[in-house]
Amino acid sequence: MLPHVYRITKYNPADRDERGHYVGGEDSISDRGPVEAAYLEAVAAFAHDTGVERLDIREPEVAGLAHFGLEAPVEGYGLAGLFPADLSGYHDGAQVPVTVGLELVRAMLRDNGPWCRLEVQDRFFVHVGYDQYVYVGSNVPCERAQALTGELGLFPERIDASPYEPEIEPGEQCLADDDFWAAVSLKIPGEGALLLQECYVGNASRWYRLTFADIDRVRAGLTPRARVTVWPDLSTDLEAVAAAFPEEDSIELVWQDPSGHITSRIGGEEQFAELAALLAHARAAAVIPLTAGDHHPLFAAVLPDTDGVLRARWRTEPTSSE
Repeated sequence: MLPHVYRITKYNPADRDERGHYVGGEDSISDRGPVEAAYLEAVAAFAHDTGVERLDIREPEVAGLAHFGLEAPVEGYGLAGLFPADLSGYHDGAQVPVTVGLELVRAMLRDNGPWCRLEVQDRFFVHVGYDQYVYVGSNVPCERAQALTGELGLFPERIDASPYEPEIEPGEQCLADDDFWAAVSLKIPGEGALLLQECYVGNASRWYRLTFADIDRVRAGLTPRARVTVWPDLSTDLEAVAAAFPEEDSIELVWQDPSGHITSRIGGEEQFAELAALLAHARAAAVIPLTAGDHHPLFAAVLPDTDGVLRARWRTEPTSSE
C-alpha cells in the first residue's frame, strides 16, 4: 500500500452532509469539457511528480451484458483510436505511456465502456470510481500536484487507501504451463477437437477449436495473463443445441459460421429466440451455462507472462480434470 493516497473530485467537501454524502449541485457525469480536462491535468501532475512515464494496465474490463454506467455504452468500448478493434495491447500487464493512460482515465470518467487500474508497482496508481471520484496513490508526497489540483478547481483530499485497491481473491491459481497444455492435449479426441475460450479482458473473449494439429499455434497466439477455459467441442446437432437452452438463466451461445469463424453471444431468456435464430446459419454450436452451479469447464487456468512467470491476479475455480 502506498503512503500517499488522494481522493480527487469536483465535489466541494463543504457540500457534504453529516453522513459525508455530497448534497451540492455538481453533476455526477462528465462535462466532457473543462472539468474533465482538469481531472486529466491533475492526474498528469501526480504522475509527473512521482516520476513515472509509463503505466501498467491491470484487470481491464469492457462493458458487458449488464452495463451499470451512467452513460450509454459506445461502439468500440470508448477505446477507438487508442487500441485496435480487436483490443490488442489492452490487457492485464500491458504498458502504455502516460498520455494513453490519461485517455483511459477520460474514458473511465465518461463511464461508458472500459475500466482498469493503472499502476506502477510500489510507486503509483490511478483508480477511477463511480460518480467522478478519482484516487491517486504515490510513493512521494506530490505537493506541487496537490497545489495544482486545487488551482484547477478540484479538491484533493488525503485518505488512507483507495477503495479500489486490488483484493486477492480466495482460491488457487492454475498456471497454464507446459503441464497444463499436455493435460489438455490428452483430452483431445483422436480425430476431434476441444473448445478453448480466451478471456483476454473482463467481459470479452475469443474462441478457438483445439486439435492436435493446431494446439501449439493457438497457444502461441494467446494474450499474456488471459484466463483460459477448455470445453467439449462444438456440436453439429443443432437441434440438440437448441434443446439445451434452459427455461431461465443466462447462457453463452458459441457457434461456428460457414466460414469457420467462431463467435459467441450472451443472453437471458428474453434473448433466447434471437439466439436460437443464429443457429439457422451455424455449422456447429454449443451452449455454455453461466450460473455457478452449472459452469463446469474441463480445464481453467491463467496464462503467464512471456517469461513464464504468473503475475496476473485473476483466479480460477478448480475443475474436475484438475
